[in-house]
Amino acid sequence: QVRLEESGGGLAQPGGSLRLSCAVSGGSVRDLDVGWFRQAPGKEREFLVAIRRTGTGGRSVYGDSVKGRFVISRDNAKNTVFLQMNALKPEDTATYFCAADRSLILSSLPRGDNYDYWGQGTQVTVSS
Repeated sequence: QVRLEESGGGLAQPGGSLRLSCAVSGGSVRDLDVGWFRQAPGKEREFLVAIRRTGTGGRSVYGDSVKGRFVISRDNAKNTVFLQMNALKPEDTATYFCAADRSLILSSLPRGDNYDYWGQGTQVTVSS
């Protein structure tokens, strides 16, 4: 059973940075498609970015709201996926979730319903 655990959330100032981690257990991160999503109170879950499993080339797909600001990466040795968030804005305040699946096609990555495994989330608050 794949388990995901997010960490790294907290309070950041506008324009600041945070790095979130998604630690994977029960499976190898290189064999998983991993996505990051967020959800703010009263809003729908939003796709941020995903990275495909290594066997498919490891391509990353970004949502429009975070292109140029957020970067996803994977450390196979640590079995962890990271989300580097830069130039944070107050509207980035949300609970951030990582999700994983063993076999998604490229077009399915932005849809959260397609992922089999989810973490519990980590809160990010951007405020001065």
